Amino acid sequence: MASKTSDETVDLPGFFADLVRCETRLYNALTGRLRDRHGIITSQFEALRYLRDHPGARVADLATEFAIGIGATSKVVDRLERQGWTVRQPNPSDRRSSLLSLTDDGSRLVDAAERTFADGVVELLRGTLDDSSAPAVAQAISKLRAALERDQTGMPTG
Repeated sequence: MASKTSDETVDLPGFFADLVRCETRLYNALTGRLRDRHGIITSQFEALRYLRDHPGARVADLATEFAIGIGATSKVVDRLERQGWTVRQPNPSDRRSSLLSLTDDGSRLVDAAERTFADGVVELLRGTLDDSSAPAVAQAISKLRAALERDQTGMPTG
């Protein structure tokens, strides 16, 4: 573990390293489960879940939600479309963009993968975050995310 704390100080560079390494390991572990059981990876699951929960979203909406570039997001949507899980429909309000929706296959896939994802998160975090520490950790991460999003920190420029 990289970060060390004392009663009064936190090694913030170490905390950053821990946070990033935890995210990477959790993401990879969830990808393994989703791939084995449903033939998708975590980023595809997250995009499908977002589209399920936000019908009529645009590529730009996905890019903003996941803080990735429009080009990369468009490639993700292209792959989902090739698999038959999403469709693009003309946006009546803006000819330059499309509205995205799930196909029936995409809806079934994300619904089936939801349990695998949720069970995986619980299993991966169980025993590490107990009932007393989980709320504080969740609140701190949520507060950090809210501040970064409010200030649009870390948004891609292209």
